[in-house]
Amino acid sequence: MALTFQRLGRFLRSIFVPATSIFVFSLLLTFIFVLYQPTAGPGEIQRLGWQSWDIISDKLTTVNVPANASISIPPPSSTPPIGDVPAGVDWWDVATPETKIDYASLPLDVWDPLMPHDTGFSEIEVTQCWIDPFLASFGSNDLCAPPTTKEQDALKGKWVLVGRNINVQGFSYLNIYYRRTRRLDVPLITEIRILPQNLQPDNADATSSDGRRLWTRVSRVASPRGEKLNLWYKAEKTLLELSQDERNQLITEIDILYGDGAPWYGFEKLERPLASTSEKSKLEAVWVTIRKGVKPPPRAKPLHFSRDGNFRIMQVADLHYSVSAGVCKDTVINPCTHSDNLTNSLISRAIDAEKPDLIVFTGDQLNGQGTSWDAKSVLAKFSQIVTEKGVPWAAVFGNHDSEDGEMRESQLKYMQGLPYSLVQSGPKDIHGVGNYVLKVHSADPSRTQLLTLYFLDSGSYVKSWYDFGGLIHSSEYDYIHQDQIDWFLEESAQISPIERPFRPDGSKDLGDIWARQDQITPNTRRLAKPNALMFFHIPLQETFNAADRHPDTARPLDTGLSGLEGHGASLKNDGFFEKGIMKAMESDHSGTSHAHEVKVIGNGHNHITENCRRVRGVWFCFNGGSSYSGYGKVGFDRRFRVYDINDYGETIRTWQRTEHLEIHNSLILSGKGSPPAYQGS
Repeated sequence: MALTFQRLGRFLRSIFVPATSIFVFSLLLTFIFVLYQPTAGPGEIQRLGWQSWDIISDKLTTVNVPANASISIPPPSSTPPIGDVPAGVDWWDVATPETKIDYASLPLDVWDPLMPHDTGFSEIEVTQCWIDPFLASFGSNDLCAPPTTKEQDALKGKWVLVGRNINVQGFSYLNIYYRRTRRLDVPLITEIRILPQNLQPDNADATSSDGRRLWTRVSRVASPRGEKLNLWYKAEKTLLELSQDERNQLITEIDILYGDGAPWYGFEKLERPLASTSEKSKLEAVWVTIRKGVKPPPRAKPLHFSRDGNFRIMQVADLHYSVSAGVCKDTVINPCTHSDNLTNSLISRAIDAEKPDLIVFTGDQLNGQGTSWDAKSVLAKFSQIVTEKGVPWAAVFGNHDSEDGEMRESQLKYMQGLPYSLVQSGPKDIHGVGNYVLKVHSADPSRTQLLTLYFLDSGSYVKSWYDFGGLIHSSEYDYIHQDQIDWFLEESAQISPIERPFRPDGSKDLGDIWARQDQITPNTRRLAKPNALMFFHIPLQETFNAADRHPDTARPLDTGLSGLEGHGASLKNDGFFEKGIMKAMESDHSGTSHAHEVKVIGNGHNHITENCRRVRGVWFCFNGGSSYSGYGKVGFDRRFRVYDINDYGETIRTWQRTEHLEIHNSLILSGKGSPPAYQGS
């Protein structure tokens, strides 16, 4: 019996020690990783501003900022303003209520070039790190940031990382950091220069009244390669000492531009790049860009027909822009260099010739294929011309737009921050990014919707098990999915019928004579939805079906060249044509069951296909390539498709404007003079 108790005691001792050790170790881990949360006090937990105890502003200032100027502001809309219009003013010229932004509410420790900061910088530094600074950040600690103390943070502001690697084409991370402060007693930066190591600014030794040097050189060389360059900045006066004009010239944001394209709207390049373009080594230039004051991008006015009932759309397809200046493809132009800039010039001439009311970019704005590795720099380039011309624009994505790793959500946010953009994100719970609707209204005081424009994301490539963040993808094109079909039908159902053909409300007008009214008003009128056009990138399989035939001539309704390349449609299909387009009718009481709401579908994707083909009453129209940077065919001009909607939305015409500014393939798709309506089953 005694031996039995001894064995039991030894057994209990053998399990007690390791069990106790495991238990104590578990408690220790729980305390370290769960219970113990180091904090400076309740203010830190409540996310109070780290300068909240200071008097940081002499007055509360607000700014009127367009809706697309910041990620926290709703995107722009084509919906007309609601309310009475003052006498003598067109309704689309009435300013919509603008969002007032309290400058003091904007975070000082977040880098976002789209945020409309008016707060200046107190200090700038450059650091080199061998790991990604984002990965080197742990809570409030950033291992790549310049050294600091809590006192310096409170006085000058916390270090903020400009999230753009200067050495992006090298092996290490070279980044700019700045401090931003609202304090009244800290000198703020009004000038930045980039100079070779052996040079310094004029009056570099100048001092303030209290003996402080006005010019400061950052401690580290800022150039990633080539000539060694230093960044200098000048901080002369405090906020209290600055006049209002001087405050408007404060440097309020820093960004980095890759390549020699245009800077982001509101920004300007410094006088020299940190690194120049090297054609031999295929390295792109790196520029520091700055914004002075607040420069909100201008907003597009609500889309509307002219007084005589016209609205014109110009389609631009398949730009295939890169961070570099671009490489010319399949053109007789010789020499042909800097194809992206050459294409911008072509777009500018086409806009001058057509004077469109809206420009639609139908996908593959980015070339992908490893050449569009910084989407922001490329998007700034492609929007340059429409910004200069002041034309509203919309866009959809193509299969190449997300090949280089930049998420479509990020690209869409960028596009919404550009001038005259009407791009919308659309619902987040369906496939694709940028499924949205724009509505075009009459110019008379009734503001009647006369045209509907649907934009859909046809995706890029079908997801596969080996898909790795978009870097490796299937070769099979994506398609419009069932949830997008459901969304389209829901949006279509919300479009209210109008009395067609439309007659302007002259009784409430300003006394102007409405042109052509009697010419387009037939004896019979009906209630029906307005005509609709639809744009997406990758064509449907039905695009290549046999064309309808004209009932009088038996000729196929197919105008323009096709068959010069593969059809480009996805092999998969959720039935968008049958379950969506064919189901969305003008009206249940239109007198015929074949009057579809969508009259035309405009596609990109096929660069050397230009035809318009009617299939079961719906026109499928290709644009053809618009860019010298995308593939083409020698002898096949770059071109833009124009949709000219007349008679207050009743008549839809189309033609193509070529690179030689010639007009090809003019055709009436719907309305007076068009082929008879489809009567098949």
